[in-house]
Amino acid sequence: MSAVLPVQTDEIVSYNPATGAEVGRVTQTSDEEVTAAVERGRVAFQSWKQTSFRERTACIMRAREVLLADKETIVRLISDESGKPVAEAFSMEIAPVLDLMQYFARNTEKLLKPHKIGIGIYGLMGRASKIVYHPLGVVGIIPAWNYPFSIPLGEAVMALMAGNTVVIKPSELTPMIGLKIGEIFEKAGLPENCVQIVSGGGATGAALVEATPDKIMFTGSVATGKKIAAAAAKNLTSVVLELGGKDPMIVFADANLELAAGAAVWGAFCNAGQSCSSVERLYVQEGAAEELTRKIIEKTRQLQQDTGDKETTSIGAMSSERQIQIVEDHVEDFRAAGAKIETGGRRNPALEGLFYEPTVITGAHNDMRAMQEETFGPTLPISTFTTEEEAIRLANDSEFGLTASVWTRDRAKGKRVAEKIEAGSVCINEVLYTHGIGQTPWGGFKNSGRGRTHGREGLMELVQPQHIHTNKLALMPDAWWMPYSATAVETFRKMTTTFASGSIIKTTMLLPQLAKRVRELLKR
Repeated sequence: MSAVLPVQTDEIVSYNPATGAEVGRVTQTSDEEVTAAVERGRVAFQSWKQTSFRERTACIMRAREVLLADKETIVRLISDESGKPVAEAFSMEIAPVLDLMQYFARNTEKLLKPHKIGIGIYGLMGRASKIVYHPLGVVGIIPAWNYPFSIPLGEAVMALMAGNTVVIKPSELTPMIGLKIGEIFEKAGLPENCVQIVSGGGATGAALVEATPDKIMFTGSVATGKKIAAAAAKNLTSVVLELGGKDPMIVFADANLELAAGAAVWGAFCNAGQSCSSVERLYVQEGAAEELTRKIIEKTRQLQQDTGDKETTSIGAMSSERQIQIVEDHVEDFRAAGAKIETGGRRNPALEGLFYEPTVITGAHNDMRAMQEETFGPTLPISTFTTEEEAIRLANDSEFGLTASVWTRDRAKGKRVAEKIEAGSVCINEVLYTHGIGQTPWGGFKNSGRGRTHGREGLMELVQPQHIHTNKLALMPDAWWMPYSATAVETFRKMTTTFASGSIIKTTMLLPQLAKRVRELLKR
């Protein structure tokens, strides 16, 4: 079973950001208990790594059934604790992680299957090489508050299927969801201490890093990511960092503007803009700017903002007062710099709580501060461009590079532009949602992070490859063995132009000298 650790100090109180109502209380895990949890995870790892893929698959699929059976309660908890609409709790948290669970449960064995390596001419000499994969040990997961269920649960599933054990430190803003993840694995009958939940704020996360797990998976800000990387480096702990973005959307004049407008509204405002892959910069070609902007404003004004429990709510509350103040600061920066607020631009006066109206901004350009810093809120600044080259330059003018999208009916142009964008994922006529496709890698360029989650690339972050090399014809000494001699030097000299060429024909020219060298070694 999983462990929700009992010996702690202090309490974390979880509040619904839409209503201010208390959701629950969690006792904070002490630094000593965090260290103890990692040590228990190491002990559990010794048994868990010996389990077959079939056994691991059975555990994950049982956990999946537990989730399905309790999905209505979990959706309500996600909505209450994070403020997001129930629609998005289903579509962006529950459904994607259910898909991820079944995919890795059914495919990890195949993805981690040992495989042979082609070693060229060495293979003709009776040598063979293969790669096998070993789990790392204890994986520490420190997720963000914006997707508090799907991110840590998905990463835990991948780590477990690879043979690791897991310690999760949920965000202090969404601690009850973290406990729910532990409960799911417990009900699924996972062996003791394979998944453990430690609760607390930044200090608890720091304690988890200091406890030297074998891998850290962190989702959050650049500043915190740098601190984690520095702390982990002291013990050479490997890290995967997903640190956010300032994601551009490029719309060419030949795009389907109706679809592009709908995508821009969803891409900018889903989860109240609190997605690392939110559209935070929209660049539209000048000839289409007026029409696209009009469509975006119309669609934005149709959105209903309210508490997340209502099925008609499209935009819920933001997560915290701190986050809403960042949005206010950025909108004021746009105003001061001469941009125009077309709609929104304020807290919703009709609602109490942390509600900021979806905000469309025109006249934005890249030298505005708010076009460079991550906003993480419901704002959509729109800028224009003339040429394809200008669009690429503007999109790449950022310290971030997580995702981007290109909108055009010209597939060749879309592909050409996409391949020049400096981002970990680029969509053509799609936007934002590829984090929900567990089969594809997730991660960014530049300050958007290091490493990958999801996909085969993400699975490789959770194992260590081992190279096994075999000499199947161990009958005589290798020509490059000691002691060296004039014959050895001449053999090695000829190897540089024959054997090292990779050509079988050229290598046959080495055979007489090679035989001479081997006979020399045999005599000794």
